[in-house]
Amino acid sequence: MSTVTHEKTVAYEKTGRIARITLNRPEVMNAINDQLPKDLAAAVARADADPGVHVMVLSGAGEAFCAGYDLTFYAEGNGSGAATQEMPWDPIKDYRFMWENTQHFMSLWRAVKPVLCKVHGAAVAGGSDIALCADMTIMAEEAQIGYMPTRVWGCPTTAMWVYRLGAERAKRMLFTGDKISGREAADIGLVMQAVPQAELEDAVEAMASRMSTVPINQLAMQKLVINQAVEQTGLMQTQRLATIFDGITRHSPEGLNFKARSEEMGWKQAVRERDEGTFDWTTNEEIPKGNR
Repeated sequence: MSTVTHEKTVAYEKTGRIARITLNRPEVMNAINDQLPKDLAAAVARADADPGVHVMVLSGAGEAFCAGYDLTFYAEGNGSGAATQEMPWDPIKDYRFMWENTQHFMSLWRAVKPVLCKVHGAAVAGGSDIALCADMTIMAEEAQIGYMPTRVWGCPTTAMWVYRLGAERAKRMLFTGDKISGREAADIGLVMQAVPQAELEDAVEAMASRMSTVPINQLAMQKLVINQAVEQTGLMQTQRLATIFDGITRHSPEGLNFKARSEEMGWKQAVRERDEGTFDWTTNEEIPKGNR
């Protein structure tokens, strides 16, 4: 029996022992707005409380899993940074807003039942935060994952990169802001598995079906033991620091220059200049071609 409920930004469906949670803003590649983190956490809580659900499968509708925060709203058109609050910037207000979002993403981690994430298209910036909070992630080989705002205007608040990759490989990703393919992500251990796009659905369904035959209490105990080992290393303290730093990156001189550039030229051009390394955000001018 299948039960489907559509929320504003997240769709929920239960088929047998599997709860299917789908980011549902396909018109903007499931970009994160103020509501999506809340709806995601509510869907996770619903599945976790359902005695008939053994496993959750998280995915994205449309062309991608999640393209990160909605820059049309947060970066491009909201004056002097007033997307989360009126200026002047209050770091504690900013922290409370971003910490709430981080904890909504972490509902995937804290849920007693396992969460399997299916990534197609892209899981980038804040979208990678969501994907990496799941217990296991399977990507299409052709999909892309990365946290490009580490170049300017961002710090991944969930800090899951280091816990999945170790220090050196996490630095490789976050010092460059590069995107990598699902194939490379699996090869370096960022995600569990990568398969061709045509095989993604079957691979996820096979794993979800396999786990769904295990009693809920057995699944819960294994997840709690493994998560406890990670949490003992100081996961929450790391996330608090990352969340504070995320606010600082968006209100540093370079961050304010990025936002002003987004408002003036449009966020697509500002992001292209950021990702290609053609703009100096400290001097607020293009980098001469000979110096790139």
